[in-house]
Amino acid sequence: MKILALDIGDQWTGIAISDALGLLAKPYKTVTTDQLMLQLKELITNERITQGVIGYPKTLKGNISEQTKKIETQHEILKTQFPQITWLLWDERLSSRRAELHKKSTSKEEKQRSHAVAAAFILDSYLEYLHMHKNLS
Repeated sequence: MKILALDIGDQWTGIAISDALGLLAKPYKTVTTDQLMLQLKELITNERITQGVIGYPKTLKGNISEQTKKIETQHEILKTQFPQITWLLWDERLSSRRAELHKKSTSKEEKQRSHAVAAAFILDSYLEYLHMHKNLS
């Protein structure tokens, strides 16, 4: 069972994938957002993805922003395009900032890669949540 995470932006989308056991999150790649559906079609088939986590960008106060509304629309599209995947929205507050702090981007390639790193932080927090709740059961 592999899980993927998306950090969807207006221009770029970061993708991260878990290992088969759902223990580790690793940055996979950054793609242009307009190519996301094509990339996901291939990725979901090749990597046997069963679940998708989409970074949900609420404001620091927990309010809805214009970007939040865009992600909600993308969430609906993904559920329609890939109904075999369980999609959920996951709080991503500060994941992009955390990715930037993790390694300062000095080149265009590193800046693009930071989107995949942000997706890995989103996925890591989700995997940690699953692990904690599994141990409480």
